[in-house]
Amino acid sequence: MPAAVDTTANPANPAKRKRKATEPGLRSKKKSRKVEKDVLCNANVEEEILRLEGEIMQSRKHYNKITTLLDYCTKYRTQGKISITAAVSLCRVFLRLIALGSMIHHREAPETEAIVVRWLQSQFNSYKNTLHTILQEPNPGMQSTALTLLMRLLKEESCSSEDIHIRCSRNTINYQRLLASITSSNSQESAREEFVRKYVQPYDDIRHYTIISLNHLLKEKDLEGHEQSLDKLDVIIFILALLDPSTAEKRTMDTFYQEEISHPINNIKTHRKLAQELWLNILRCPLSKVQRKSILGLITTHIAPWFTRLELLMDFLTDSYNAGGSMSLAALSGLFHLMQEKNLDYPQFFPKLYSLLTSDVLHSKHRSRFFRLLNIFLSSTHLPAALVASFIKRLARLSLSAPPSAIVVVVPWLYNLLKTHPSCTFMIHKRPEYSDFVEGEGMDDPFDMTESDPMETKAIDSSLWEIQTLQAHYHPNVATIAKIISEQFTKQAYNLEDFLDHSYSSMLNAELSKEIKKPPVIEYEIPKKILFRNPDPAHGDSLLVNLWDFS
Repeated sequence: MPAAVDTTANPANPAKRKRKATEPGLRSKKKSRKVEKDVLCNANVEEEILRLEGEIMQSRKHYNKITTLLDYCTKYRTQGKISITAAVSLCRVFLRLIALGSMIHHREAPETEAIVVRWLQSQFNSYKNTLHTILQEPNPGMQSTALTLLMRLLKEESCSSEDIHIRCSRNTINYQRLLASITSSNSQESAREEFVRKYVQPYDDIRHYTIISLNHLLKEKDLEGHEQSLDKLDVIIFILALLDPSTAEKRTMDTFYQEEISHPINNIKTHRKLAQELWLNILRCPLSKVQRKSILGLITTHIAPWFTRLELLMDFLTDSYNAGGSMSLAALSGLFHLMQEKNLDYPQFFPKLYSLLTSDVLHSKHRSRFFRLLNIFLSSTHLPAALVASFIKRLARLSLSAPPSAIVVVVPWLYNLLKTHPSCTFMIHKRPEYSDFVEGEGMDDPFDMTESDPMETKAIDSSLWEIQTLQAHYHPNVATIAKIISEQFTKQAYNLEDFLDHSYSSMLNAELSKEIKKPPVIEYEIPKKILFRNPDPAHGDSLLVNLWDFS
């Protein structure tokens, strides 16, 4: 008889192959069973949470089950649904206890009652700490629920005390903790936006506590590392930028806690004073370049409405101007708004603006924004003619070395400025004395390009010969547009937006897309020799060979 075969050790065993073939199916079944088991388990846990809540509501003897619900909040925090279900149940439990006065210690109560009250208060604080932890979870849905539950608890906790001073001090502490959680690095922007949109913006008393808490956080920031300080400062600026500045002018106050009307928290002057102090503390911080630019963009819209003394912004704006570049332009924009809308006196505005007119401006990527603002700054018809003439003359001089894309902006801008200030138009056709001698020998331009004071440049005694020079520019578009200064000023004004976005590529594309009406004259016969003499004298030699010897 043949020897027995060990089927267990044979890899080609059909029975083993069959088992292997069925293993994926077995795994999928096990996985589906596990999912079903998890779903049933979660459903059972949620039923257990609701059962525990009901028992706590029914009798005092079940108070110790609050700790079980707290365990569900922390233990299942990775499983958002169970954790949130436990958190909502606990919120209902503590709201009922607060409403019944079960968490307030009465002097005439026995010691056993005081022990229960202290235990409930400790559990309540643990629950609030858990909500603050959930508020820093990466899940936006959990953060939103935790914020809603916290705000409901804070409102009921505040209303449980009859002393307004105790309520205000308690609210201040609670909001300092809340803002610390919202501004942490783990918190999401959606939670901050929701907090401002649903609570800070509609309710003036919450805005009061928020500003106080942000100021407290700003002082704590100094104890942290540099990077952490910058990150927290970014969050504080982000929250303040969400506030509607029109609330700084409100006459009636909308409150969340129903405080007494005579309390300082319901006084808009107190709010403006606190907001001014907060912004000044921010401006004193060592800001990054991005943060400084962000604040400069908020000066006119979100910062100035809160200030009762606008002159306090002068140091920050002056320091920003000294930083140079686009920062200087943004700082002058804020200064001009304060001068125009708030009657702020700043005599050095136009000298500082004049100092920005350099050749770098016409080559800068911020050129369009510069001309938009410059058009606004010099739009007043009450400016002195000598001042306006300095700006006209300096830009005309700078245009001689500017790229064509910048010149096509400068010339229409000069045209508009001359139309706004007719007293400067005589600079176009000014002919000096002894013109015959000048045409033959020339003369010195009285304009002083190195003078920093626009009132002392003597530009008003000069002429715009630079524009006539541009009429012979190598680029045909520049030469054509420069001729508008020599023609009659029949057009009211040019729309600068039609010229601000010009660049080398746009001007080149415009030339390439033109339809050629008349073919240009070109050399139609291809020369046989270019660098050497032609062996056939009938065709002659090229111009290069006649001028230079390449042999």
